[in-house]
Amino acid sequence: MPLNIRPKAECMWDAASLGEVMLRLDPGEGRVRTTRHFQVWEGGGEYNVVRGLRRCFGLKTTVVTSIVDNEIGRLLEDLMLQGGVDLSHVKWMPFDGIGKASRVGLNFTERGYGARAAVGCSDRGWAAASQLKPGDVDWAQLFEKEGVRWLHCGGIFAALAAGTADITIEAMEAAKKAGTIVSYDLNFRASLWKSQGGPARAMEVNRKIASLVDVMIGNEEDFTAALGFKVPDLDEHISNIDPANFKKMISEVVQMYPNFKAVATTLRNAKTASVNDWGAVLWADGEFYEAPLRENLEIFDRVGGGDSFASGLAYGFLAGKTPQQCVEYGAAHGALAMTTPGDTTMVTVKEVEAAMKGKGARVIR
Repeated sequence: MPLNIRPKAECMWDAASLGEVMLRLDPGEGRVRTTRHFQVWEGGGEYNVVRGLRRCFGLKTTVVTSIVDNEIGRLLEDLMLQGGVDLSHVKWMPFDGIGKASRVGLNFTERGYGARAAVGCSDRGWAAASQLKPGDVDWAQLFEKEGVRWLHCGGIFAALAAGTADITIEAMEAAKKAGTIVSYDLNFRASLWKSQGGPARAMEVNRKIASLVDVMIGNEEDFTAALGFKVPDLDEHISNIDPANFKKMISEVVQMYPNFKAVATTLRNAKTASVNDWGAVLWADGEFYEAPLRENLEIFDRVGGGDSFASGLAYGFLAGKTPQQCVEYGAAHGALAMTTPGDTTMVTVKEVEAAMKGKGARVIR
């Protein structure tokens, strides 16, 4: 195994995440601009991973975040409680009466269908989590006294503010000191970096963070925009990736960052919003491993598919599976998570393992 993971017996938590958790307002089959009703979910790129580890795979997880203490924040708390992730490391921020000082971030997302792509519109300025900064969290309590086997963070949280990038680095340094595995999903979002210095600042921050990462996750756009690597012979159709060319890029990445113990990516060809080819590649132990390509995968709600891939991958490593099994757990979990609404998983580990074995979709009675 490429990762030296702390024994379960000496840790309270199998995994922890650091990031913002938002309310997702989902118009269902309609559009944000025309709907009169929204379904509400909780979600966040980093949180979704530990929620998946808890709800699908049965591991003990906690989340480090900040939430404003008002009725909307308590709604978010109620949703998170249903997800089963421990909330003892949530920092509650006082409410000023209007949400000018601190608020809960909102994410309006429609699913897309056929020729109509999914659309997301976030409203997250001055969200409580974006105000987290170094010194706000007792990392010694979390990593040394309680014990954590795996820490997950990502580029969405790091992009929210200068303080979130700094606390991401602080958390990773504390995790490394305690022997905790650190994973990071590059999750590049150009819109978030606009107010943080743009592409140049994104690359500067992510390269610094990368030096502290054990397991790096991202797609081809992430590695290009966030770290400056390019997939050879990539044309304008960025979704149509030749795995062989992607592997060439990964070979360059691991030479630049010898601290990486594993590098993983999903490979998606979006034929329409509701039909994708879906695969994944993992580099570990100096070798490449691929999950079988799922052609013409029918998508109900693509948001959170990458996060569910990350949680399945992490589960594989935490459970002592082989690298081939790890990438297959990730790809199967991501595929299944996109068959249900919301950002987070609604499947079981038995369903994931059945999908890995290629079992069909006959009615289960």
